[in-house]
Amino acid sequence: MKHCLLVFALLAQCAFSQSQSGSPVDHLPPNIRQLTTWGERPEFRHDGKRILFLSKVFGDVYEYEIETGRITPCTDHFKHHGFTRAFYLSNGDILLSGPVATFDRMDKDARQKARSSSYLSVLDKSFTKAPMPLNEHCDEGPAVSRRALRIAWTHGLQDRISTGEIVYENGVPKLTNKRQVLQVSDFPPESRPHRWIETQNFVPPSDEKLTVTAYEISNTANSEVFVFDLKTGALANASRSPDHYEETEFVFPDGKHTLVERAEHHGNHWPLIDAWKLALDGSGKAERLTFFTDFKGYKGGEPTVSDDGKYLAFTLGKSGMEAGQGFGLFLMELGK
Repeated sequence: MKHCLLVFALLAQCAFSQSQSGSPVDHLPPNIRQLTTWGERPEFRHDGKRILFLSKVFGDVYEYEIETGRITPCTDHFKHHGFTRAFYLSNGDILLSGPVATFDRMDKDARQKARSSSYLSVLDKSFTKAPMPLNEHCDEGPAVSRRALRIAWTHGLQDRISTGEIVYENGVPKLTNKRQVLQVSDFPPESRPHRWIETQNFVPPSDEKLTVTAYEISNTANSEVFVFDLKTGALANASRSPDHYEETEFVFPDGKHTLVERAEHHGNHWPLIDAWKLALDGSGKAERLTFFTDFKGYKGGEPTVSDDGKYLAFTLGKSGMEAGQGFGLFLMELGK
């Protein structure tokens, strides 16, 4: 997922890395297939059989059944202002994030404000009820535990992160045990982000650590992945790559690797990216998984991995579009 800054005119990636013409859709390797021609921000259901996704920025939420290709609308039965994120909770309900007030969708400043001023709510897995608000501000996406009703979220000016647990009282979800765990000033001076941080995922199996992206380290184009220990407060740099933009996405179920959106930045703060697998042991070892940026004007991002570690879902992105905007879902079989 791209950083929260809304960029409508992204600079193109350097020409030498975008050497092929045409679309990557027409040159897919055997282990990748296209699921849809629209949609963004995929998330696997915990059994790996379905994928939750957004129709567009501030759009509706849908569920894609992998075996049949059937698409089920999840949020078209109630009034809303669109959503920026949707995640499966461990009990099957859906954690939503989105604006709670009307805004001018044609104005980029209004869109940015709405995106940064989203709020969390919980949608019943039946998709027949209106979501219940958690009354908690969330800037960009929250982190959701695979094994417990525990979440983390970025808030404030995208400069702090808190954690909490969701409990149900008479069927109504509430957020309890809230505590702020990290802020920008907690980073050491030599690796301090200029303004923004963003939480992404609990690290399985213990969920005692969080992956966090720190943007624009020391006011440069360098963004890096950190692992934050919730018990000790220790921050460990997993990227160690000053020449690259790296934004953490989903953690593999073994807890040893994370997916990242990655590219050499060449001084461009928001380059076109592809999906990579990054070790979390601090070695900085990374393996490239998608090659969409080989085609001029394209990228492959928003990667997420199934709970069994066998499949990767991601989206097609294009240069010059709004941050996070996707143009279809793709499924990759890992290990082939």
